[in-house]
Amino acid sequence: MGSGITDADGHGVRVTVTAGPAAPAPHVALRFTRAPSTAQAVDASRPAVPAEAAPSAGTAGEELLWSCTPEAARELAASLVRAAEEAENAPGERPLTVPAAGLRRGDVRDGDRAMTVESVRTDGGTVQVTWRSGAGRSWTQAYDADTAITLKRRLRESG
Repeated sequence: MGSGITDADGHGVRVTVTAGPAAPAPHVALRFTRAPSTAQAVDASRPAVPAEAAPSAGTAGEELLWSCTPEAARELAASLVRAAEEAENAPGERPLTVPAAGLRRGDVRDGDRAMTVESVRTDGGTVQVTWRSGAGRSWTQAYDADTAITLKRRLRESG
């Protein structure tokens, strides 16, 4: 299974992140390697070089190497998290409606505010759903098992 990271042409890209030596100044090294078509090892122990000196990631096995300060690495990580949340919370093609008894952990309810299912417990014809808001508050609400709930997003079933 791939990492889910691809280049602009849709080819798989392996990303390796390592802490560089503290001297002369601490840095974080990022290595982007275009996935080879056949299994071949990439030497991740080679020192990182500035991006300007690295080859483009145009063919399998080629690498792009970046280096940044720890502060810039934290800013990049925070930006990636924000972008991932925006992508996940973007409205889908069309909402999906399921009965309350069919809710699963991770389902996101359609509406103005993000509400994510934390847990679902069925007790006869009643379903207890624990929701978590985008602000981190959680509460439990009871529904009839056949109550229609409109979802903005549904996670894929694992397995």
